[in-house]
Formats: sequence, C-alpha cells, structure tokens
Amino acid sequence: MTSSVAVSQLPYWLAADDARALKNIGDAPVDVALFRVAFNGQKAELVAMAAGPQQSSLLRLAALSGSQIAVLYPDIGEPYRSVFTKIIEGIEDKARVRVASYAVGNKLNTQELAGELKRQNVRAVIALGRNGLRAANALEGSNLSIVAGGVLAVPESEARGVAVHSLAPDPELMFARLKLLVPQARRVYVVCDPRQNAWLMQLARTAAKAQGLELQVREATDLKTAMQHYQSIFSSSDARHDTVWLPQDSTTVEESAVLPLVLQEAWNRNIAVFSSSLSHVKRGVLFSLYPDNMGLGRNLAQVALANADGASGLVPLKDVLVAVNLRTASHLGLNLGNKPQQNFDLVFPEP
Repeated sequence: MTSSVAVSQLPYWLAADDARALKNIGDAPVDVALFRVAFNGQKAELVAMAAGPQQSSLLRLAALSGSQIAVLYPDIGEPYRSVFTKIIEGIEDKARVRVASYAVGNKLNTQELAGELKRQNVRAVIALGRNGLRAANALEGSNLSIVAGGVLAVPESEARGVAVHSLAPDPELMFARLKLLVPQARRVYVVCDPRQNAWLMQLARTAAKAQGLELQVREATDLKTAMQHYQSIFSSSDARHDTVWLPQDSTTVEESAVLPLVLQEAWNRNIAVFSSSLSHVKRGVLFSLYPDNMGLGRNLAQVALANADGASGLVPLKDVLVAVNLRTASHLGLNLGNKPQQNFDLVFPEP
C-alpha cells in the first residue's frame, strides 16, 4: 500500500516507498507542505520542511523506516553533495534501513530539528561536514549519541567530546602502501602546519616506526617557510631511500606554488612523492589514498549503532581507495605491472 504527499504549487504525487524522489524538493523556489502519513499500523513519514532555500535551512528529510539513526549533512552543491549522498548510502547499507537524513544550511531552526528527531525516536546522530557537526552540537540537552565524519579536522571547541572521523588517510595505511610500492624507502619527509596537522603527525610518528621508516617532520606556518623547507629537503635528499609525503595542508601544500615546485624537483631528482590528496596523483604524485565514501558510511553507521559513548577526538580515515600514476612509477624505475598483489582503484594517466 502506498500513500501520497501533497506539495503545494507542484503537480507531483510521491509514493511513500519512493522517498528519494523528495531529494530535489528543497531546491524548488516554491512552498512545500509537510505531511505525515501512517498505514497498516506502521509509521512511514514523508517530510518536506517548508520551502525554498530562502525560507528554511532544513531542506529535506528522507523517509524513516524504523531506524534510530539520523544523518545531518550540509546543504551544498556538487560535487560535494554526491560525496555526502554516497556516505549516506553506506550508512543505510550497514544499518539495513532507510535513515532519516537532513540537509542543513546556515539558518538552522534548532528547535524544529530537535522536535523532529524526538518524534522519530532518534537515538544516534551521524553529523557530516562542518555544518552537520555544528547542527549536532546545537542540540544541547538532547541526550543523543553523536558521531561525526566527512571533515578533515575541527577545532577542539567544535568537537566537544565527539568522535570525529577525519578524511585524512591513516598514516599507518599510507606508509604500508609506500613500503609495498617503494620497498627501498627508508626516510619520509613531511612539511606541515602544526595548527592543522599536529594530531596527524603524532599518529604518523608511531606508524613510521612500525614500518621501519624515519619520519622527518618540518613545521611551517606560512608559505615562505614551507618553500624553504622543501628546497632544503630536495637539495640534500637521497634518491634511493628518501621520499616526500604531502598531507592535506592548506599552508604547506599550496596548489599554485608549492605543488609545482615539489613535483618538478621530485621528477628531476627521482624522489618518490606520495599524497593524501587524490587530485595530486593526476598531476604527477606517485600514489594517493583517498576516501571510500561507501565504506566510510558503513563505518560511521557501525559506530553509531554501537552507541559507544565516551569516545572522542580525531580518528584518521581507514576506509580508503588507492590511486597511482604509472608514468611516475615508470620514471622512478618501479615496475608495478609485475606485482599482481597491487590493486589500484584509479590509474593515471587514464587509459
């Protein structure tokens, strides 16, 4: 049996079991009515909170099918919207039910959101992106279990005791992949801004030691210092044993000046460079680990379902895919085609 939802000024009728058809309603410049329907003794909600981006920041709620998990994600355009959609797919795959998902903007009605979560008997919130986390933090006194993801890092004041699953790949996975691709590697240089990546460097030091690598961290809080560090690193590097890691760092891995310098010097001196950013592989970095968004969603759902209160702090990304630049590998004398154990999710240059 299906039920319908009336949307003012729109000639649409939507089935309750096809709630995903609601996903674009929030973008419509018209009023949208809110209806809740129940049938066969079971609750099946279709929610479209008022309308138009100018009138409400809570643009969409997906149908709820018995899940006690809700997802808060930013109301944002492509290509980021597709990323969050994929994460939500992973959450639903793990939860095995359709979860309530809320696109939140800057003008969030916290009372409205809190009331809706309470009516839907939500026990755990998965907050995606900075807007999602801010919205979750605004639900004071709700006694909800909160887990966050889809961000690189957040200030301690915003985390507020929440476990935040970062998009920064786990250094342990980065270094393990490096040793697999470049077994002769002995030393890893990294230039980072401690304001952004101090937490990650703590993990990296332990991970490097476990892989038999020497980690050399150079700190920089401005572009000039970062450039000086890179020039010093390349002038004294050992082509056989030294490598350079580019973390996700807006200060020290600046795209217009730093990246071209690093790539050119690395090419000229046959130094392996690997990165935490997928886009760098296409430009010449040897390899990168990047988010498996479905996998991340499943992981977030598992944590939310476990209702593990008390866990807090930044958690590195463990759900990753691998991209490699075969032209760079060939230039470095790495014949990856002879390693059948290598499974790459993206290969550059594209065939």
